[in-house]
Amino acid sequence: MVRYTIKLKKTEVESLTETINRGKHTSKAYRGAYILLNCDKGDYSKDKTITNADICKVLRIGERTIDRIKRKFFEEGFESVLERRPSTQKYRGKIDGDLEARLVTLCCSKPPQGYAKWSLRLLADQMVELKYIDYISHVSVGEVLKKTNLSLGK
Repeated sequence: MVRYTIKLKKTEVESLTETINRGKHTSKAYRGAYILLNCDKGDYSKDKTITNADICKVLRIGERTIDRIKRKFFEEGFESVLERRPSTQKYRGKIDGDLEARLVTLCCSKPPQGYAKWSLRLLADQMVELKYIDYISHVSVGEVLKKTNLSLGK
């Protein structure tokens, strides 16, 4: 296993100290800042005798977390330790304009026998029954109707 020795520059130490002392940051940023400051063996370090085990006890984290943050610091840089990387997941909506138009038409039609008005669950079930879509949640139906200003509560 590779051992990384962190030697921070003065500007990095100041930035980390400012992150801890000022403003609102994510818990990941605080954790990374504390770990980097305590692992620092450079010229601007306050205490060079702290071990990973000591940091683990104080911050209540595992030694692997410290190793991962050190590795990330060396491989990706200073800023990557404090910030989350953007998600690469692509979300694709199920509901397009055609399906939305069918839903609005269905919502404006007369409800089934035995019901006074349409409910979101009833609309979702009816859309599946009419084979407009293979599955749709009542929550999605509500979001579409809210977007088109056709709230069922009115």
